[in-house]
Amino acid sequence: MTESRDPLGAADGSSAGRPTRVETHGLDVIGDAERKGTPRTLFWPWFGANVSVLGLSYGAFAFGFGISFWEALAAGVLGIVVSFLLCGFVAVAGKRGSAPTMVLSRAAYGVRGNRLPSVVSWMLTVGWETVLTALATMATATVFRRLGWGGGTETEIVSLAVVAALTVVGGVMGFDVIMRLQTAITVITGVLTVVYVGLVADRVHWSAVSAVPAGSAQEFIGALVFMMTGFGLGWVNAAADYSRYLPRGSSGRGVIGWTAFGASLAPLLLLVFGLLLAGSSQQLSKAVAADPIGALTTILPTWFLVPFAVVAVLGLVGGAVLDIYSSGLALLSAGLPVPRYLAAFLDGVLMIAGAVYIVFFADDFLGQFMGFLTTLGVPIAAWCGIMLADLALRRRDYDDGDLYRPHGRYGDIPLPPLLLTLAATAVGWGLVTNTAASWLTWQGYLLGPLGLGGRTGAWAYANLGVLAALALAFLGTLPTGRRRVRAQEAQSPSPLTSEGALHP
Repeated sequence: MTESRDPLGAADGSSAGRPTRVETHGLDVIGDAERKGTPRTLFWPWFGANVSVLGLSYGAFAFGFGISFWEALAAGVLGIVVSFLLCGFVAVAGKRGSAPTMVLSRAAYGVRGNRLPSVVSWMLTVGWETVLTALATMATATVFRRLGWGGGTETEIVSLAVVAALTVVGGVMGFDVIMRLQTAITVITGVLTVVYVGLVADRVHWSAVSAVPAGSAQEFIGALVFMMTGFGLGWVNAAADYSRYLPRGSSGRGVIGWTAFGASLAPLLLLVFGLLLAGSSQQLSKAVAADPIGALTTILPTWFLVPFAVVAVLGLVGGAVLDIYSSGLALLSAGLPVPRYLAAFLDGVLMIAGAVYIVFFADDFLGQFMGFLTTLGVPIAAWCGIMLADLALRRRDYDDGDLYRPHGRYGDIPLPPLLLTLAATAVGWGLVTNTAASWLTWQGYLLGPLGLGGRTGAWAYANLGVLAALALAFLGTLPTGRRRVRAQEAQSPSPLTSEGALHP
Protein backbone atom coordinates (compact mmCIF):
# COMPACT_ATOMS: atom_id res chain seq x y z
CA MET A 1 0.00 0.00 0.00
CA THR A 2 1.19 3.55 -0.63
CA GLU A 3 1.14 6.50 1.69
CA SER A 4 -1.92 8.74 1.50
CA ARG A 5 -2.42 12.40 0.85
CA ASP A 6 -4.83 14.77 2.56
CA PRO A 7 -6.74 16.81 -0.03
CA LEU A 8 -7.35 19.56 2.48
CA GLY A 9 -3.74 19.65 3.56
CA ALA A 10 -3.02 23.05 2.07
CA ALA A 11 -5.78 24.53 4.17
CA ASP A 12 -4.31 23.38 7.44
CA GLY A 13 -0.72 23.97 6.53
CA SER A 14 0.36 20.37 6.11
CA SER A 15 1.30 20.77 2.47
CA ALA A 16 1.83 24.49 2.20
CA GLY A 17 5.57 24.22 2.65
CA ARG A 18 6.03 21.04 0.66
CA PRO A 19 8.03 21.52 -2.57
CA THR A 20 6.09 21.13 -5.80
CA ARG A 21 6.74 17.74 -7.36
CA VAL A 22 5.08 15.08 -9.47
CA GLU A 23 2.75 12.91 -7.42
CA THR A 24 3.74 9.25 -7.69
CA HIS A 25 0.84 7.70 -5.79
CA GLY A 26 -1.86 5.67 -7.51
CA LEU A 27 -4.93 4.24 -5.77
CA ASP A 28 -4.28 5.58 -2.28
CA VAL A 29 -5.48 4.05 0.97
CA ILE A 30 -6.20 6.43 3.85
CA GLY A 31 -5.31 5.04 7.28
CA ASP A 32 -7.62 5.71 10.23
CA ALA A 33 -4.93 7.75 11.95
CA GLU A 34 -4.84 10.14 9.00
CA ARG A 35 -8.59 10.68 8.73
CA LYS A 36 -9.81 14.02 10.01
CA GLY A 37 -12.38 16.76 9.54
CA THR A 38 -16.16 16.77 9.69
CA PRO A 39 -18.86 16.33 7.04
CA ARG A 40 -19.14 20.13 6.90
CA THR A 41 -15.70 20.30 5.26
CA LEU A 42 -17.18 18.54 2.22
CA PHE A 43 -19.01 21.74 1.27
CA TRP A 44 -15.95 23.53 -0.16
CA PRO A 45 -14.51 20.92 -2.54
CA TRP A 46 -17.98 20.20 -3.92
CA PHE A 47 -18.86 23.87 -4.22
CA GLY A 48 -15.54 24.65 -5.88
CA ALA A 49 -15.93 21.81 -8.35
CA ASN A 50 -19.33 23.05 -9.53
CA VAL A 51 -19.11 26.85 -9.57
CA SER A 52 -18.60 27.61 -13.24
CA VAL A 53 -20.19 30.00 -15.72
CA LEU A 54 -21.09 26.89 -17.73
CA GLY A 55 -24.01 26.63 -15.31
CA LEU A 56 -25.53 29.72 -16.96
CA SER A 57 -25.60 27.91 -20.31
CA TYR A 58 -27.81 25.16 -18.95
CA GLY A 59 -30.69 27.63 -19.08
CA ALA A 60 -30.48 27.63 -22.87
CA PHE A 61 -29.98 23.86 -22.91
CA ALA A 62 -33.21 23.41 -20.93
CA PHE A 63 -35.23 25.67 -23.25
CA GLY A 64 -33.96 23.55 -26.12
CA PHE A 65 -36.38 20.83 -25.02
CA GLY A 66 -39.34 23.10 -25.86
CA ILE A 67 -40.55 23.82 -22.34
CA SER A 68 -41.53 26.98 -20.46
CA PHE A 69 -39.54 28.88 -17.84
CA TRP A 70 -41.37 27.31 -14.92
CA GLU A 71 -41.06 23.83 -16.40
CA ALA A 72 -37.36 24.38 -17.08
CA LEU A 73 -36.87 25.69 -13.54
CA ALA A 74 -38.62 22.67 -12.04
CA ALA A 75 -36.66 20.25 -14.24
CA GLY A 76 -33.40 21.99 -13.35
CA VAL A 77 -34.01 22.09 -9.61
CA LEU A 78 -35.15 18.46 -9.47
CA GLY A 79 -32.39 17.25 -11.78
CA ILE A 80 -29.62 19.07 -9.92
CA VAL A 81 -30.76 18.27 -6.37
CA VAL A 82 -31.73 14.64 -6.99
CA SER A 83 -28.56 13.82 -8.93
CA PHE A 84 -26.32 15.39 -6.31
CA LEU A 85 -28.24 13.54 -3.58
CA LEU A 86 -27.15 10.38 -5.39
CA CYS A 87 -23.58 11.68 -5.05
CA GLY A 88 -24.22 12.20 -1.35
CA PHE A 89 -25.41 8.62 -0.89
CA VAL A 90 -22.39 7.23 -2.76
CA ALA A 91 -20.14 9.52 -0.69
CA VAL A 92 -21.17 7.56 2.40
CA ALA A 93 -19.05 4.73 1.01
CA GLY A 94 -16.02 6.99 1.41
CA LYS A 95 -16.28 7.19 5.18
CA ARG A 96 -16.89 3.43 5.33
CA GLY A 97 -13.79 2.70 3.30
CA SER A 98 -10.42 4.23 2.59
CA ALA A 99 -10.04 4.19 -1.17
CA PRO A 100 -11.30 6.05 -4.26
CA THR A 101 -14.87 5.48 -5.42
CA MET A 102 -13.95 3.13 -8.25
CA VAL A 103 -11.98 0.95 -5.82
CA LEU A 104 -14.79 0.85 -3.26
CA SER A 105 -17.18 -0.44 -5.93
CA ARG A 106 -15.08 -3.60 -6.03
CA ALA A 107 -17.14 -4.70 -3.03
CA ALA A 108 -20.14 -4.97 -5.37
CA TYR A 109 -18.43 -5.99 -8.62
CA GLY A 110 -15.44 -7.99 -7.44
CA VAL A 111 -11.82 -6.95 -7.70
CA ARG A 112 -11.40 -7.71 -11.41
CA GLY A 113 -15.06 -7.56 -12.31
CA ASN A 114 -14.96 -3.91 -11.31
CA ARG A 115 -12.83 -3.19 -14.36
CA LEU A 116 -15.98 -2.92 -16.49
CA PRO A 117 -17.49 0.06 -14.61
CA SER A 118 -13.98 1.51 -14.21
CA VAL A 119 -13.63 1.65 -18.00
CA VAL A 120 -17.01 3.40 -18.28
CA SER A 121 -15.99 5.84 -15.54
CA TRP A 122 -12.74 6.52 -17.38
CA MET A 123 -14.60 7.21 -20.62
CA LEU A 124 -16.96 9.63 -18.84
CA THR A 125 -14.20 11.63 -17.16
CA VAL A 126 -12.10 11.75 -20.35
CA GLY A 127 -15.20 12.95 -22.18
CA TRP A 128 -15.85 15.70 -19.67
CA GLU A 129 -12.26 16.96 -19.70
CA THR A 130 -12.42 17.00 -23.51
CA VAL A 131 -15.66 19.02 -23.49
CA LEU A 132 -14.30 21.52 -20.95
CA THR A 133 -11.06 22.00 -22.93
CA ALA A 134 -13.01 22.56 -26.14
CA LEU A 135 -15.31 25.08 -24.44
CA ALA A 136 -12.35 27.03 -23.06
CA THR A 137 -10.81 27.12 -26.55
CA MET A 138 -14.00 28.35 -28.23
CA ALA A 139 -14.64 30.95 -25.53
CA THR A 140 -11.14 32.41 -25.97
CA ALA A 141 -11.58 32.64 -29.73
CA THR A 142 -14.92 34.42 -29.32
CA VAL A 143 -13.41 37.03 -26.99
CA PHE A 144 -10.51 37.63 -29.38
CA ARG A 145 -12.93 38.17 -32.26
CA ARG A 146 -14.90 40.74 -30.27
CA LEU A 147 -11.72 42.57 -29.33
CA GLY A 148 -10.48 42.55 -32.93
CA TRP A 149 -7.43 40.48 -32.02
CA GLY A 150 -8.07 37.69 -34.50
CA GLY A 151 -10.23 34.80 -33.31
CA GLY A 152 -9.78 32.58 -36.37
CA THR A 153 -8.17 29.17 -36.75
CA GLU A 154 -4.77 30.41 -35.59
CA THR A 155 -6.24 31.77 -32.37
CA GLU A 156 -8.09 28.51 -31.73
CA ILE A 157 -4.92 26.47 -32.26
CA VAL A 158 -2.90 28.60 -29.83
CA SER A 159 -5.73 28.66 -27.31
CA LEU A 160 -6.17 24.90 -27.47
CA ALA A 161 -2.44 24.40 -26.99
CA VAL A 162 -2.35 26.64 -23.91
CA VAL A 163 -5.49 25.18 -22.32
CA ALA A 164 -4.37 21.61 -23.01
CA ALA A 165 -0.91 22.31 -21.58
CA LEU A 166 -2.35 23.73 -18.35
CA THR A 167 -4.71 20.78 -17.99
CA VAL A 168 -2.20 18.06 -18.74
CA VAL A 169 0.53 19.59 -16.56
CA GLY A 170 -1.90 19.95 -13.65
CA GLY A 171 -3.13 16.38 -14.07
CA VAL A 172 0.38 14.95 -14.32
CA MET A 173 1.72 16.92 -11.35
CA GLY A 174 -1.12 15.60 -9.21
CA PHE A 175 -3.17 16.40 -6.16
CA ASP A 176 -0.91 18.90 -4.37
CA VAL A 177 -0.75 21.23 -7.37
CA ILE A 178 -4.46 20.80 -8.14
CA MET A 179 -5.61 21.62 -4.61
CA ARG A 180 -3.35 24.66 -4.36
CA LEU A 181 -4.97 26.07 -7.50
CA GLN A 182 -8.53 25.15 -6.57
CA THR A 183 -9.08 27.69 -3.81
CA ALA A 184 -7.86 30.65 -5.86
CA ILE A 185 -9.85 29.58 -8.93
CA THR A 186 -12.98 29.17 -6.82
CA VAL A 187 -12.76 32.63 -5.25
CA ILE A 188 -11.96 34.40 -8.54
CA THR A 189 -14.69 32.53 -10.40
CA GLY A 190 -17.29 33.27 -7.74
CA VAL A 191 -16.51 36.99 -7.53
CA LEU A 192 -16.36 37.65 -11.27
CA THR A 193 -19.50 35.61 -11.90
CA VAL A 194 -21.35 37.91 -9.51
CA VAL A 195 -19.94 40.88 -11.44
CA TYR A 196 -21.11 39.29 -14.70
CA VAL A 197 -24.65 38.90 -13.35
CA GLY A 198 -24.69 42.57 -12.31
CA LEU A 199 -23.47 43.75 -15.73
CA VAL A 200 -26.03 41.83 -17.79
CA ALA A 201 -29.01 41.96 -15.44
CA ASP A 202 -30.65 44.62 -17.62
CA ARG A 203 -30.79 42.04 -20.44
CA VAL A 204 -33.50 40.12 -18.57
CA HIS A 205 -37.02 40.80 -19.84
CA TRP A 206 -39.64 38.98 -17.83
CA SER A 207 -42.33 39.53 -20.44
CA ALA A 208 -40.31 37.50 -22.96
CA VAL A 209 -39.37 34.86 -20.41
CA SER A 210 -42.95 34.31 -19.24
CA ALA A 211 -44.19 34.13 -22.85
CA VAL A 212 -42.18 31.00 -23.65
CA PRO A 213 -44.83 28.31 -24.30
CA ALA A 214 -45.15 25.21 -22.18
CA GLY A 215 -44.07 21.81 -23.41
CA SER A 216 -45.30 18.26 -23.00
CA ALA A 217 -44.67 15.87 -20.11
CA GLN A 218 -42.21 13.96 -22.29
CA GLU A 219 -40.22 17.13 -23.03
CA PHE A 220 -40.15 17.96 -19.32
CA ILE A 221 -38.81 14.51 -18.47
CA GLY A 222 -36.19 14.84 -21.20
CA ALA A 223 -34.96 18.12 -19.68
CA LEU A 224 -34.99 16.58 -16.21
CA VAL A 225 -32.83 13.63 -17.27
CA PHE A 226 -30.47 15.93 -19.17
CA MET A 227 -29.96 17.99 -16.01
CA MET A 228 -29.28 14.85 -13.99
CA THR A 229 -26.68 13.57 -16.45
CA GLY A 230 -25.09 17.01 -16.84
CA PHE A 231 -24.66 17.53 -13.11
CA GLY A 232 -24.72 14.82 -10.41
CA LEU A 233 -24.51 11.76 -12.66
CA GLY A 234 -21.37 13.29 -14.12
CA TRP A 235 -19.77 13.26 -10.66
CA VAL A 236 -21.30 10.20 -9.01
CA ASN A 237 -18.44 7.92 -10.06
CA ALA A 238 -16.04 10.09 -8.00
CA ALA A 239 -18.42 10.91 -5.14
CA ALA A 240 -16.50 9.10 -2.39
CA ASP A 241 -13.11 10.56 -3.30
CA TYR A 242 -13.48 13.45 -0.85
CA SER A 243 -15.37 11.73 1.97
CA ARG A 244 -12.77 8.96 2.29
CA TYR A 245 -10.65 11.40 4.27
CA LEU A 246 -13.29 11.72 7.03
CA PRO A 247 -13.24 9.60 10.22
CA ARG A 248 -15.28 6.42 9.91
CA GLY A 249 -17.58 7.58 12.71
CA SER A 250 -18.69 10.70 10.82
CA SER A 251 -22.42 11.23 10.43
CA GLY A 252 -23.78 9.55 7.29
CA ARG A 253 -26.58 12.11 7.11
CA GLY A 254 -24.01 14.87 7.38
CA VAL A 255 -21.97 13.40 4.51
CA ILE A 256 -25.07 13.20 2.32
CA GLY A 257 -26.34 16.66 3.26
CA TRP A 258 -23.12 18.63 2.92
CA THR A 259 -22.16 16.88 -0.33
CA ALA A 260 -25.54 17.59 -1.93
CA PHE A 261 -25.74 21.14 -0.59
CA GLY A 262 -22.22 22.12 -1.57
CA ALA A 263 -22.54 20.66 -5.05
CA SER A 264 -26.04 22.00 -5.75
CA LEU A 265 -25.83 25.58 -4.48
CA ALA A 266 -23.87 27.24 -7.30
CA PRO A 267 -25.55 25.33 -10.18
CA LEU A 268 -29.01 26.21 -8.84
CA LEU A 269 -28.25 29.93 -8.65
CA LEU A 270 -26.54 29.98 -12.05
CA LEU A 271 -29.36 28.00 -13.66
CA VAL A 272 -32.00 30.50 -12.55
CA PHE A 273 -30.15 33.44 -14.06
CA GLY A 274 -29.24 31.41 -17.14
CA LEU A 275 -32.94 30.67 -17.70
CA LEU A 276 -33.80 34.36 -17.38
CA LEU A 277 -31.11 35.33 -19.91
CA ALA A 278 -31.92 32.60 -22.43
CA GLY A 279 -35.67 33.18 -22.15
CA SER A 280 -35.18 36.90 -22.80
CA SER A 281 -33.35 36.39 -26.11
CA GLN A 282 -33.83 33.59 -28.63
CA GLN A 283 -30.70 34.80 -30.42
CA LEU A 284 -28.59 34.32 -27.28
CA SER A 285 -30.22 30.97 -26.59
CA LYS A 286 -29.30 29.68 -30.07
CA ALA A 287 -25.76 31.07 -29.79
CA VAL A 288 -25.23 29.24 -26.49
CA ALA A 289 -26.04 25.95 -28.20
CA ALA A 290 -23.08 26.47 -30.56
CA ASP A 291 -20.61 28.12 -28.13
CA PRO A 292 -21.87 27.77 -24.53
CA ILE A 293 -19.27 30.01 -22.88
CA GLY A 294 -18.27 32.32 -25.71
CA ALA A 295 -21.88 33.29 -26.40
CA LEU A 296 -22.18 34.67 -22.88
CA THR A 297 -19.47 37.23 -23.70
CA THR A 298 -21.47 38.75 -26.57
CA ILE A 299 -23.69 40.71 -24.17
CA LEU A 300 -20.82 42.10 -22.10
CA PRO A 301 -19.25 45.55 -22.26
CA THR A 302 -15.84 45.45 -23.95
CA TRP A 303 -13.90 46.41 -20.81
CA PHE A 304 -15.05 43.24 -19.00
CA LEU A 305 -14.30 40.81 -21.81
CA VAL A 306 -10.77 39.94 -20.76
CA PRO A 307 -11.58 39.46 -17.04
CA PHE A 308 -14.57 37.30 -17.95
CA ALA A 309 -12.53 35.25 -20.41
CA VAL A 310 -9.86 34.68 -17.78
CA VAL A 311 -12.34 33.51 -15.15
CA ALA A 312 -14.30 31.38 -17.63
CA VAL A 313 -11.18 29.65 -18.92
CA LEU A 314 -9.76 29.19 -15.41
CA GLY A 315 -13.01 27.67 -14.22
CA LEU A 316 -13.14 25.26 -17.14
CA VAL A 317 -9.45 24.37 -16.82
CA GLY A 318 -9.95 23.78 -13.10
CA GLY A 319 -12.73 21.31 -13.85
CA ALA A 320 -10.73 19.65 -16.63
CA VAL A 321 -7.72 19.21 -14.32
CA LEU A 322 -9.88 17.47 -11.72
CA ASP A 323 -11.35 15.26 -14.45
CA ILE A 324 -7.98 14.27 -15.87
CA TYR A 325 -6.78 13.38 -12.37
CA SER A 326 -9.88 11.23 -11.75
CA SER A 327 -9.69 9.67 -15.20
CA GLY A 328 -6.13 8.61 -14.46
CA LEU A 329 -7.27 6.90 -11.26
CA ALA A 330 -10.12 5.22 -13.14
CA LEU A 331 -7.65 3.95 -15.73
CA LEU A 332 -5.53 2.44 -12.95
CA SER A 333 -8.62 0.87 -11.42
CA ALA A 334 -9.42 -0.61 -14.85
CA GLY A 335 -6.12 -2.49 -14.65
CA LEU A 336 -3.60 -0.45 -16.66
CA PRO A 337 -0.19 -1.20 -15.07
CA VAL A 338 1.41 2.24 -15.34
CA PRO A 339 2.20 5.03 -12.87
CA ARG A 340 -0.61 7.51 -12.17
CA TYR A 341 1.15 10.42 -13.86
CA LEU A 342 1.62 8.39 -17.06
CA ALA A 343 -2.08 7.44 -17.03
CA ALA A 344 -2.95 11.14 -16.72
CA PHE A 345 -0.63 11.96 -19.64
CA LEU A 346 -2.23 9.30 -21.84
CA ASP A 347 -5.65 10.72 -21.01
CA GLY A 348 -4.36 14.14 -21.96
CA VAL A 349 -3.43 12.91 -25.43
CA LEU A 350 -6.96 11.58 -25.94
CA MET A 351 -8.40 14.81 -24.55
CA ILE A 352 -6.49 16.90 -27.11
CA ALA A 353 -7.64 14.67 -29.97
CA GLY A 354 -11.27 14.95 -28.86
CA ALA A 355 -11.06 18.71 -28.38
CA VAL A 356 -9.62 19.11 -31.88
CA TYR A 357 -12.64 17.30 -33.29
CA ILE A 358 -15.15 19.40 -31.33
CA VAL A 359 -13.49 22.74 -32.13
CA PHE A 360 -12.56 22.21 -35.78
CA PHE A 361 -14.87 19.53 -37.18
CA ALA A 362 -18.11 19.13 -35.18
CA ASP A 363 -20.95 21.20 -36.63
CA ASP A 364 -23.34 20.85 -33.69
CA PHE A 365 -21.77 21.03 -30.26
CA LEU A 366 -25.00 20.69 -28.26
CA GLY A 367 -26.19 17.65 -30.18
CA GLN A 368 -22.88 15.83 -29.70
CA PHE A 369 -22.76 16.90 -26.05
CA MET A 370 -26.27 15.62 -25.32
CA GLY A 371 -25.48 12.37 -27.12
CA PHE A 372 -22.33 11.91 -25.04
CA LEU A 373 -24.14 12.59 -21.75
CA THR A 374 -27.09 10.29 -22.39
CA THR A 375 -25.04 7.46 -23.89
CA LEU A 376 -22.57 7.24 -21.01
CA GLY A 377 -25.22 8.35 -18.54
CA VAL A 378 -27.02 5.02 -19.01
CA PRO A 379 -24.21 2.65 -17.85
CA ILE A 380 -23.14 5.10 -15.14
CA ALA A 381 -26.75 5.15 -13.89
CA ALA A 382 -26.71 1.34 -13.87
CA TRP A 383 -23.44 1.33 -11.91
CA CYS A 384 -24.89 3.90 -9.51
CA GLY A 385 -28.00 1.77 -8.91
CA ILE A 386 -25.90 -1.29 -8.06
CA MET A 387 -23.52 0.75 -5.90
CA LEU A 388 -26.38 2.36 -3.95
CA ALA A 389 -28.19 -0.94 -3.40
CA ASP A 390 -24.97 -2.66 -2.30
CA LEU A 391 -24.25 0.20 0.08
CA ALA A 392 -27.80 0.07 1.51
CA LEU A 393 -27.40 -3.65 2.25
CA ARG A 394 -24.16 -3.20 4.21
CA ARG A 395 -24.07 -2.84 7.99
CA ARG A 396 -20.29 -2.79 8.45
CA ASP A 397 -17.35 -0.85 7.02
CA TYR A 398 -15.44 -2.17 4.02
CA ASP A 399 -12.51 -4.49 4.58
CA ASP A 400 -9.68 -2.39 3.14
CA GLY A 401 -7.31 -5.26 2.48
CA ASP A 402 -9.80 -7.41 0.58
CA LEU A 403 -10.62 -4.54 -1.79
CA TYR A 404 -7.24 -5.32 -3.37
CA ARG A 405 -7.32 -9.15 -3.19
CA PRO A 406 -9.00 -11.07 -6.03
CA HIS A 407 -9.37 -14.08 -3.69
CA GLY A 408 -10.73 -12.07 -0.77
CA ARG A 409 -14.31 -11.78 0.48
CA TYR A 410 -15.43 -9.55 -2.39
CA GLY A 411 -14.49 -12.11 -5.01
CA ASP A 412 -12.85 -11.79 -8.38
CA ILE A 413 -15.47 -11.66 -11.15
CA PRO A 414 -18.98 -12.24 -9.70
CA LEU A 415 -21.41 -12.62 -12.60
CA PRO A 416 -24.72 -11.25 -11.15
CA PRO A 417 -23.69 -7.55 -10.91
CA LEU A 418 -21.94 -7.64 -14.28
CA LEU A 419 -24.88 -9.29 -16.06
CA LEU A 420 -27.31 -6.90 -14.36
CA THR A 421 -25.23 -3.91 -15.47
CA LEU A 422 -25.19 -5.15 -19.07
CA ALA A 423 -28.94 -5.86 -19.01
CA ALA A 424 -29.84 -2.48 -17.48
CA THR A 425 -27.58 -0.72 -19.98
CA ALA A 426 -29.15 -2.59 -22.90
CA VAL A 427 -32.63 -1.57 -21.73
CA GLY A 428 -31.48 1.99 -21.14
CA TRP A 429 -29.91 2.44 -24.56
CA GLY A 430 -33.10 1.12 -26.08
CA LEU A 431 -35.04 3.99 -24.50
CA VAL A 432 -32.85 6.99 -25.45
CA THR A 433 -32.34 8.77 -28.77
CA ASN A 434 -30.28 11.60 -30.19
CA THR A 435 -30.79 12.38 -33.86
CA ALA A 436 -28.25 15.22 -33.82
CA ALA A 437 -25.43 12.70 -33.33
CA SER A 438 -25.25 10.39 -36.34
CA TRP A 439 -23.19 7.82 -34.44
CA LEU A 440 -26.14 7.22 -32.07
CA THR A 441 -28.91 6.40 -34.54
CA TRP A 442 -28.85 2.75 -33.38
CA GLN A 443 -30.30 3.73 -30.00
CA GLY A 444 -34.01 3.79 -29.18
CA TYR A 445 -34.65 0.23 -30.39
CA LEU A 446 -37.17 -0.46 -27.58
CA LEU A 447 -39.37 2.60 -28.11
CA GLY A 448 -41.37 0.90 -30.83
CA PRO A 449 -41.81 -2.57 -29.29
CA LEU A 450 -42.88 -1.02 -25.96
CA GLY A 451 -45.53 1.14 -27.62
CA LEU A 452 -43.79 4.46 -26.97
CA GLY A 453 -44.03 5.77 -30.52
CA GLY A 454 -40.71 4.60 -31.90
CA ARG A 455 -37.69 6.82 -32.58
CA THR A 456 -39.88 9.70 -33.80
CA GLY A 457 -42.68 9.49 -31.22
CA ALA A 458 -43.49 11.70 -28.26
CA TRP A 459 -41.26 9.69 -25.91
CA ALA A 460 -38.24 9.67 -28.21
CA TYR A 461 -36.46 12.54 -26.44
CA ALA A 462 -37.58 11.88 -22.87
CA ASN A 463 -34.36 9.88 -22.26
CA LEU A 464 -36.22 7.37 -20.11
CA GLY A 465 -33.31 4.98 -20.47
CA VAL A 466 -31.21 6.75 -17.82
CA LEU A 467 -33.95 6.46 -15.20
CA ALA A 468 -34.76 2.89 -16.29
CA ALA A 469 -31.12 1.77 -15.95
CA LEU A 470 -30.85 3.34 -12.48
CA ALA A 471 -34.09 1.76 -11.25
CA LEU A 472 -33.51 -1.69 -12.78
CA ALA A 473 -29.97 -1.95 -11.39
CA PHE A 474 -31.01 -0.80 -7.92
CA LEU A 475 -34.11 -2.99 -7.64
CA GLY A 476 -32.32 -5.95 -9.21
CA THR A 477 -29.43 -5.79 -6.71
CA LEU A 478 -31.52 -5.62 -3.52
CA PRO A 479 -32.83 -9.22 -3.68
CA THR A 480 -29.82 -10.79 -5.41
CA GLY A 481 -27.08 -9.12 -3.36
CA ARG A 482 -28.41 -9.57 0.18
CA ARG A 483 -27.02 -13.07 0.76
CA ARG A 484 -23.66 -12.16 -0.80
CA VAL A 485 -23.24 -9.08 1.42
CA ARG A 486 -24.20 -10.99 4.57
CA ALA A 487 -21.62 -13.69 3.76
CA GLN A 488 -18.94 -11.02 3.23
CA GLU A 489 -19.67 -9.26 6.49
CA ALA A 490 -19.70 -12.54 8.47
CA GLN A 491 -15.98 -13.03 7.79
CA SER A 492 -13.30 -11.83 10.18
CA PRO A 493 -11.23 -8.76 9.24
CA SER A 494 -8.36 -9.59 6.93
CA PRO A 495 -4.77 -8.51 7.64
CA LEU A 496 -3.94 -5.18 6.01
CA THR A 497 -0.85 -6.27 4.10
CA SER A 498 0.15 -6.13 0.46
CA GLU A 499 0.43 -9.92 0.19
CA GLY A 500 -1.83 -11.21 -2.56
CA ALA A 501 -3.06 -7.73 -3.34
CA LEU A 502 -3.88 -6.42 -6.81
CA HIS A 503 -1.67 -3.37 -7.22
CA PRO A 504 -2.56 -0.48 -9.54
